[in-house]
Amino acid sequence: MPVLTTALLNFLIVLAIGIVAGVVFARSATGFLGRARDSLSGVGVGTYALVGIAGAFIGFHLGVIVGLLPQPLMLYLTALVGAVITLWLWRR
Repeated sequence: MPVLTTALLNFLIVLAIGIVAGVVFARSATGFLGRARDSLSGVGVGTYALVGIAGAFIGFHLGVIVGLLPQPLMLYLTALVGAVITLWLWRR
């Protein structure tokens, strides 16, 4: 049972990291012209949140592959870095 609880907690934390990164990126990384372009193309805060979630999961699992498993804080940091890099690449 503790493995299931830990897995669920990791899932929820990585999900929250992706959502927060996406919302913050949508609010702060776009200027007036960027918001105008996003509104014309139909991209909203929800899309940024979904891309942030995808990047957070990519970063989290790359951290597991590299071997940062004993320190969950490092995995959450790689999830944040993965979300930011994915959002930045998606924005360009």
